[in-house]
Amino acid sequence: MEEEKVVTMPRIGDQAPDFKANTTYGPIQFSEFNKGSWVVMFSHPADFTPVCTTEMSGFAIRHNEFKELNTKLLGLSIDSIHAHVAWVNNVKKNTGVLFDFPIIADIDMKVSKLYGMLQPNESETAAVRAVFFVDPKGKIRLIMYYPLNVGRNMDEIIRVLKALQTSDKHGVAMPLNWIPGDKVIVPPPKTVQDMEEREKSDYEMVDFYLAKKSL
Repeated sequence: MEEEKVVTMPRIGDQAPDFKANTTYGPIQFSEFNKGSWVVMFSHPADFTPVCTTEMSGFAIRHNEFKELNTKLLGLSIDSIHAHVAWVNNVKKNTGVLFDFPIIADIDMKVSKLYGMLQPNESETAAVRAVFFVDPKGKIRLIMYYPLNVGRNMDEIIRVLKALQTSDKHGVAMPLNWIPGDKVIVPPPKTVQDMEEREKSDYEMVDFYLAKKSL
């Protein structure tokens, strides 16, 4: 009897697993879809369900904000492409909101298993509400998991995306509750000379290892 292959859930810092999939905007190869841009990939438990409808609408309503951050959206659920298209049509007719981003039809659960979106103690047949932030180099930078009965926070998703991009651009870290415009944390000194230079700087100094500055 052939042993079932154990799939390791991707972790922060891992290269995002590549895959081919059918979506509401046609077939994609993830590595090509990801090339040159960030990707926020998110799963939902099922089409035609109330919490999922509010979440997908939230992504659609703020799609332009993601575009301005050089970020593509990619949804997923364990439903057929026909169910996806019918749901997209239903929501547009009832609310005027179009899900104008690809939604993966993961009917065989291939992508859900690859990314650890199926968590048996929650459900064996529906993907939990996972969010993967993948940078333009294909590296997973942040992962969020929510249970089936709690919707995500769109402000937080955009906040952490901006935080990741700001950190990359300026080589800094973000303190508690950081939002754009707040001061950022400068990396701690690595030498005595660095420490002495820091003491002469105009940084906001809490101590030599904790200093903040405005961008």
